[in-house]
Amino acid sequence: MKHVLIIGGYGNFGSYITKVLSEEPDLKITIAGRSEAKARAFTAQHPNVDYVVTDITKNLHETLRKVSPDIVIHTSGPFQGQGYNVAESCIAQGCHYIDLADGRDFVAHIDTLNQKAVRNNVTVISGASSVPSLSSAIVNEYKSEFSKLVELDYGIATAQQTNRGLATTSAILSYVGKPVKTMINGKAQDVYGWQDMHYEDYPQLGKRLLSNCEIPDLELFPMAYPDLETVRFYAGTEMRLMHFGLWLMSWPVRWGWVKTLQPLGPMLLKAAYIFDRVGSSNSAFHMHMKGLGKGGKPHQKTVYILARDGHGPYIPCIPSIVLCRKMARTDKLKAGAYSGLGQVSLEEYLKAMAGLNIEYIEG
Repeated sequence: MKHVLIIGGYGNFGSYITKVLSEEPDLKITIAGRSEAKARAFTAQHPNVDYVVTDITKNLHETLRKVSPDIVIHTSGPFQGQGYNVAESCIAQGCHYIDLADGRDFVAHIDTLNQKAVRNNVTVISGASSVPSLSSAIVNEYKSEFSKLVELDYGIATAQQTNRGLATTSAILSYVGKPVKTMINGKAQDVYGWQDMHYEDYPQLGKRLLSNCEIPDLELFPMAYPDLETVRFYAGTEMRLMHFGLWLMSWPVRWGWVKTLQPLGPMLLKAAYIFDRVGSSNSAFHMHMKGLGKGGKPHQKTVYILARDGHGPYIPCIPSIVLCRKMARTDKLKAGAYSGLGQVSLEEYLKAMAGLNIEYIEG
């Protein structure tokens, strides 16, 4: 039996990961967090889950020595601006590490820990989330249709009626109005967070507003797929008024009048709940792939993922679940520190989402 420690295991993402993995008969699950009240309340509903109180910025080393996990899943963001102390503590303890980071620098530079991880024979995977795990799984599934994959245009349209936390809100606000470097027509160029506002028309759900979003893919994909000339990623809220309001707020940051919108996180998070009555629980993902087909003629492939009943937030949880199962049962993942890019296949992803109200559509 393998022992899995889930940091933030009672939170928005961590609670789903905990529930799924706690059903595995060969896994022992312990959740960790700063709030004993929340941990106790969660484990009262899930008696096969243990808990430990810890602050990852203060006493993580002691917690790891006490719990002695085989695998640690780190879900406590925001990862933008967070250091690698959790991953380094896991390496020192000799346990495998997975996180759900979506911070560009955090995920893209996790390989700075590679030598330490190899030396201690542990696996460290950062970005086991929708990006870059799901996004790369889709690219890898369809890239054989192209003789040259030139352009990726993709994004996530969130649901209004969904679990939302301060960490996610803070992560978004960290790049609103700020320059985001991406590849456009073969050159690295700056776009600006939450600008370039436009509509994406999703099957069954209709049009949603999207704007520039910073993710690890913008740095990782041009290296992983060298034929790519353009990589554009967008995100958006369901309620157009909210999306438009954040777009307006991005301009003072871009003009240098305001350094960051992050201090507004608690207020904006509270305000978002006002719109729940007129929103839905439906979210979506799309990816448009363009390039040359096998015969050298222009070729395009589009896929959509539609999530209903508030199941959208489960999608970023899938890679950590899949990878944890692999680590627990085979231990065949290579030692070292690397991103989640290419670590989960699309088949594995879709299989793990079975039973959720999530539809995968090839366009």
